Amino acid sequence: MAKPSDVRAKTVDELKTDLVNLKKEQFNLRFQRAPQQLDNTAQVRKVRRDIARVKTVLAEKTAAAK
Repeated sequence: MAKPSDVRAKTVDELKTDLVNLKKEQFNLRFQRAPQQLDNTAQVRKVRRDIARVKTVLAEKTAAAK
């Protein structure tokens, strides 16, 4: 993904779409990692952090809207 400033620039709908895509990617990486077919194991960590980043910004935006 990108920097936190890029994530903050997105709308709530875009963030929700990104979150769904990241969850799918995480799911696929888990299945590749199980039989040792995953070459870049650091990708799992990056996706996990991207999910956390998107969730954090999404929570901030929804809290600010209330």
